[in-house]
Amino acid sequence: MNFLTQKLPLFFPVIIVTFTIYHSAAALTLPKNVTIPAVIVWGDSIVDPGNNNLVNTIIKCNFEPYGRDYTGGVPTGRFSNGRVPSDLIAEELGIKKILPAYLDPNLQLEDLLTGVSFASGGSGYDPLTPKIVNVLSLSDQLELFKEYKSKIDAAVGVERREIIVSKGVHIVCIGSDDIANTYLSTPFRSPHYDIPAYTDLMANSASKFFQGLYGVGARKIGVVGIPAIGCVPSQRTLSGDIKRGCSAKANRAASLFNSKLSSLIESLNKKLPEAKFVYFDIYNPLVSIIQNPSKYGFEVVNKGCCGTGNIEVSILCTRFSLGTCSDPSKYIFWDSYHPTEKAYKTLVPMAFDKEVHKLF
Repeated sequence: MNFLTQKLPLFFPVIIVTFTIYHSAAALTLPKNVTIPAVIVWGDSIVDPGNNNLVNTIIKCNFEPYGRDYTGGVPTGRFSNGRVPSDLIAEELGIKKILPAYLDPNLQLEDLLTGVSFASGGSGYDPLTPKIVNVLSLSDQLELFKEYKSKIDAAVGVERREIIVSKGVHIVCIGSDDIANTYLSTPFRSPHYDIPAYTDLMANSASKFFQGLYGVGARKIGVVGIPAIGCVPSQRTLSGDIKRGCSAKANRAASLFNSKLSSLIESLNKKLPEAKFVYFDIYNPLVSIIQNPSKYGFEVVNKGCCGTGNIEVSILCTRFSLGTCSDPSKYIFWDSYHPTEKAYKTLVPMAFDKEVHKLF
């Protein structure tokens, strides 16, 4: 895998470690006696806070207008105008407001102890998906996690690290790129697999990853399903529907995979009784917002804010893109593929709040 990493020293030059406590109360009411030491995130561009900045790939967004509504208006590598779900989940759990990228060269010890994201934009369950665009596969993310554990061991000891990993909340958010990109937009899989067979391939890969995650010590694992990917602006465009309706084929694939993913999680809970796997449905919340935009304070559902909103994403969405909107809060989508910060702030509680207690 050809990616660049900025390694942190194994031994931090500290004698006394002082921790800054995040004082904002958790938005969620957690069970009594539950302490969450960290949030650790795995996945794709929905939860990549900037790892791809340090990866040799074209799948990047560390340039304007990305980050326009982030603190200071700085593009960080998050695929949105502001914060992304990994940040919002960490805040909801009372950990911290910003969940950094593991490859961020400015990481501090405190960042490692309270959690990071290993996610890489463009990745997928299908091992072919990250290879096509040269990003971090789930296997790569697990390898980086082993490095992460070594750094914590050196800084605060194995016992403390085991608590961070086993009692921390792990969030997995990935799979959209398998369907939207690898299956529907390239010739590599669709000639050999129909949708049921391809979603089986995805589910088998997912199972291997979840068991690998368990193998490195994770015990509280929340898994986000695939959204109604056929309703993102780029899929509306590519489907060729003059009325820009949702792609039924993409949504069928997402829905079928989600049913297999949910069943897989039930199976793993029985197979690995020490772990708690929880499925978070994002498909239906997104459909609800798209079908009832005014209820949630949105006006534009079928195109993104950036440029024309029909196809611009990543390197196609730049400060030179003509037509970029002035008020992204009216839009569900920031670019042709990723929601706005406001949409994420709406979606995360809808998917997360009623289910998160099952992790404890």
